Amino acid sequence: MASVTYDSITKRWGDVTAVQDLNIEVGDQEFLVFVGPSGSGKSTALRMLAGLEEITEGSIYIGDQRVNELPPKDRNIAMVFQSYALYPHMTVFDNMAFSLKLHNIGRDEIERRVNEAAHELDIGELLERKPKALSGGQRQRVAVGRAIVREPDVFLMDEPLSNLDAKLRVEARALIQQLHHRLETTFIYVTHDQVEAMTMGSRIAVLNRGLLQQIDTPQTLYDYPDNMFVAGFIGSPSMNFFDSTLVQEDGSLYIDTGAFRIPAPPDKVDILRNRAGERIVMGVRPEDVHDPEYQPSGITPHPVESSIDVTELMGNEVFVHFRTGQFEFIGRLDPRTGAKVGHDMAPVFNLDKVHLFDIETEQAIR
Repeated sequence: MASVTYDSITKRWGDVTAVQDLNIEVGDQEFLVFVGPSGSGKSTALRMLAGLEEITEGSIYIGDQRVNELPPKDRNIAMVFQSYALYPHMTVFDNMAFSLKLHNIGRDEIERRVNEAAHELDIGELLERKPKALSGGQRQRVAVGRAIVREPDVFLMDEPLSNLDAKLRVEARALIQQLHHRLETTFIYVTHDQVEAMTMGSRIAVLNRGLLQQIDTPQTLYDYPDNMFVAGFIGSPSMNFFDSTLVQEDGSLYIDTGAFRIPAPPDKVDILRNRAGERIVMGVRPEDVHDPEYQPSGITPHPVESSIDVTELMGNEVFVHFRTGQFEFIGRLDPRTGAKVGHDMAPVFNLDKVHLFDIETEQAIR
């Protein structure tokens, strides 16, 4: 078991900086998820830890040991790739046992580890099959099993579920979480899917263009994003944004979008008064936009006159695409809503959940 430390890590290819000044401490037995769009540097950060990419600047530690110069085989890590990378001419047993044979582990110990991992993953009856005879979900389990038998200090997973269909992804997410709890080992997981990140990680590191945007628990990232990128990336559908102006009239403070005006959230009035007249960005999550007939109790509602462009029935909720003035925005409405395309509605915003950002820096105003 081991902690992992990224100490001022930078990775460059010529003039391209893939990761810049990354500082993260991953606790022993933690499940950390790197999440971000393509090109954000998340896979590069993982591959530097695995020893598959050279580090341009900084140091990586596994436990107390600096591993910059250690070859991958000496880092006591195991990695699961997106492609699974199974040997097609080998049986499942031989695929899972291959790395152990390279390390001169005894046959009895190999059989014990492989059989235990196969039982853990419910693939015991597949050990004599070859990869071509397996489904995508079974191959994914074999790839995970091959990592488990190594009994590593750290598990690294680089988008291992992206080749699975939606149902199998849900099952595999649960499987990996169960393994983390049972194995009590450090897991570092890379994904572009924020749903995977939110449901799996004990902490999430959000990357964009090689820079760490924010690292925290899933709920904190959702409730208190540090900037507009995190606010828009975490949550599905994405947060709605409105370019606005803070207006003070008759002692009251308002957020004026030009299309509609709402009172400043009561808990934010004090920090906003010295910004009266400034341009800001207001953010409202779709789940904080409600049909006025079915708004939950205990919120601070404010209606916004709008027209309805599109409705998407999801069964347990309805995604409604609204238009007001120059803005389009999405609400996640109660399935009983009477919202219809072409009709008007005044959905209510929950003022208690409004997010505000500096229009220049895109940093949260709190």
